Amino acid sequence: MSTTTVAAVAPVARRVRAYFAPVNRSAGVPTLFDPAQLGRFAVDAPPAPWVDLGWVSKFARKSGTKVDPLRAGAPAATVGQVRSEIEATVSLEFEVWGKLQVTLASGSQQTNLLATALGAAPNGSGGVAAAPVPLVTGTGPASTSTSLNVGITAAARFSVGSLVAVDIDYTGQLGYVGTGVSAAYVQSAAAVSSDVNYIRRVTLNVGVVVAITAGVLELAGPLPAGVPSAGMQVSQLVGFCDREGASFFQEWSALFVMNGEQGDRVLFHYPRLQATQGSTELEAALAAPLQRVRLAGAFRALPVKDGNDGETVLCFRSYLPAALRGI
Repeated sequence: MSTTTVAAVAPVARRVRAYFAPVNRSAGVPTLFDPAQLGRFAVDAPPAPWVDLGWVSKFARKSGTKVDPLRAGAPAATVGQVRSEIEATVSLEFEVWGKLQVTLASGSQQTNLLATALGAAPNGSGGVAAAPVPLVTGTGPASTSTSLNVGITAAARFSVGSLVAVDIDYTGQLGYVGTGVSAAYVQSAAAVSSDVNYIRRVTLNVGVVVAITAGVLELAGPLPAGVPSAGMQVSQLVGFCDREGASFFQEWSALFVMNGEQGDRVLFHYPRLQATQGSTELEAALAAPLQRVRLAGAFRALPVKDGNDGETVLCFRSYLPAALRGI
């Protein structure tokens, strides 16, 4: 008995889905995606540590790789070709505004607008922050990635809908800071005024409170850095702020998925992306006078080495054919 394959066709996709994973900046190690093992994952449930960034529009890839002729002889004749420069960029518009989307599109550090201390002097990225709330240990349930035990008294400072940042105190650390994701680079303690809240001011380890029970803050989803470690404290925040002209470059591992309507799938994996522009917004007309404001991002790919043969690579494009599709 034989089975007939269906002729190959060009993929037909509705939209592109984007996913984020952290790069270990200190060690220079990105998050790698293996399409042979995980290529067919459910788009609503990406494998850890990948985080869903939602649908994106106007997704565009551009290769700037230069191919030059290799000449020999007299008169010179082209006998081969060499790649003299490799370059790849990608641009897109995020459909939603969230902490990760705004951070990645900002191109630099993005600060959490921590609730300020009483009488704090005004500052463009938020004034001196109110004292943080420690996590309770040894009494009641242990804190998890989705629940923070701050105790009944401290829980009164929060309400359903509160935004929280969870991270360690700044005690003079230099280099990359931020648990789970490198959120900023500190060159000197003096530069950040030895602000005990500085790491919570820049961390991506944030969440939304959806319930408060017996001193425990229940979050809408797991914290990006997982279960809080010893010494972490909680600061309430009111929103996010990014700054045009800051010196830090965000870097992230990215995965873009085109889900074919006929069962095929195209995946674009950029192990290392850095923004090539500052924060940019684009407007899309809705019913007058309303305008939808979208985050626009443009990124440059940085190189990695393929473990199979040591080749320098900027992007891995994988195609997974539909069942019984001709190849």
